[in-house]
Amino acid sequence: MGHTSSQRSEFVRFALDQGVLRFGEFKVKSGRLSPYFFNAGLFNSGASVGKLAQFYAQALVDSGLDFDMLFGPAYKGIPLSTATACALVNHPGLHGRDVPFAFNRKEAKAHGEGGTLVGAPLEGKVVIIDDVITAGTSVGESVEIIRAAGAEPAAVLIALDRMERAGADDALSGHSAVQEVEQRYGIPVVSIATLGDIMAFLEDNATFAEHQRTVSAYRARYGV
Repeated sequence: MGHTSSQRSEFVRFALDQGVLRFGEFKVKSGRLSPYFFNAGLFNSGASVGKLAQFYAQALVDSGLDFDMLFGPAYKGIPLSTATACALVNHPGLHGRDVPFAFNRKEAKAHGEGGTLVGAPLEGKVVIIDDVITAGTSVGESVEIIRAAGAEPAAVLIALDRMERAGADDALSGHSAVQEVEQRYGIPVVSIATLGDIMAFLEDNATFAEHQRTVSAYRARYGV
């Protein structure tokens, strides 16, 4: 069963209300000027993170994927995996199933221990949870950690798929960061919403008409 479009547009509205999604002109990590900005770190109160976690839980249940536990890469993945595990317990689709979670500590890597795990032991089918995938490097690290523990990376769960090609303007990659991750690791990426959902939201909301053109132009140039 697919993730419902009402759920997706509701998330876009929620992200806007929280100031997590903003329109304007933003210099992003890649050096590009983006007509929108998405910063999940701004979900920073009990109510907003609780609601965010419900969206994650819903997207994961809607995906129909089989999973045993969550893994949150340091640092953003730590609160995300914790809150989503709490939300999953209350999700009617899981009938009270208690989903374990684990996360890693970055500090240990400096001492050559290869990252210290905190939380439940990594086993079974593990869902990696993060905010967005920009380069896919943190996904690679998570996949290594999970496989090293003898568990299986089952999916990556993110808040927003930017659906954007990587690379310099004159040498754009053929695929988006999300597609690269899916192809390289052979695991699906599940997102609460995508750039397509942001576009659909803009089309339905006249107040944002001015941004529709800039986002549309950006998607035409960098989108997949």
